[in-house]
Amino acid sequence: GLDQPLHERYFAWLTQALQGDFGFSRMFARPVLDVLLPRLGNTVVLMGLAFTLSVAIALPLGIEAARKPYGAFDNSVNLFCFAGISVPTFWLALLLIILFAVILGWFPASGAGEGGFGDRLRHLILPVLTLTVANIGHYTRYVRAAMIETMRQDFVRTARAKGVSEEGVVWRHALRNSLSPILTILALSFGSLFSGALITEIMFAWPGMGKTMFDAIQANDYNLALVGLLFATLTTLLGSLLADLAYAWADPRVRLDARA
Repeated sequence: GLDQPLHERYFAWLTQALQGDFGFSRMFARPVLDVLLPRLGNTVVLMGLAFTLSVAIALPLGIEAARKPYGAFDNSVNLFCFAGISVPTFWLALLLIILFAVILGWFPASGAGEGGFGDRLRHLILPVLTLTVANIGHYTRYVRAAMIETMRQDFVRTARAKGVSEEGVVWRHALRNSLSPILTILALSFGSLFSGALITEIMFAWPGMGKTMFDAIQANDYNLALVGLLFATLTTLLGSLLADLAYAWADPRVRLDARA
């Protein structure tokens, strides 16, 4: 249909896309969805593990740093966060490959593993570690800033004056009211869970969405690249919607009114 007007070609593509037909990949000579779906699973495993570990570590770090701001522990956490934010991802990946794959020989340097669960897990460790270190700094800083602002509010002083324990003040009162900005940051990261981490996937030759879209653009495989980018856009929009819904759960002052 390349001899047809642009609007007719777009309408034909949109009609086929709504029916689940996104065309064929030039690189793989297979339907686009047959190429993307296995790579989507690889990306969800990689990014999901890195995201879970990053949040699980960043939350307690940020909370503890905010309890005594500008103290020794807070300064140490800030130094760690700035180091993690400043280190280039590709350089960190190279260091991990040299240390753990080349010198020590503990983990493979690239690939996704062709064996069972244990082999696949060994191939996951280095890319997950790279993404976790790269993300912890960002999340910790946001948690710390939100908690410091909340801990200065009047209701926190009131809770302490009423005899609520320090753990109760921090975890039941302050954290709940600090979740809105934290949820926003986590929602913005939702799209990357499905679109992949380009640099990390290339460095470790991980067959995920990011590397696949990069290879498709390099090879002028427009069908494959377009569908990958379209899916990443849709998941980012879905993450924003989930964040809006989560606000009502985290903050009792926010309500979703059907009449609105």
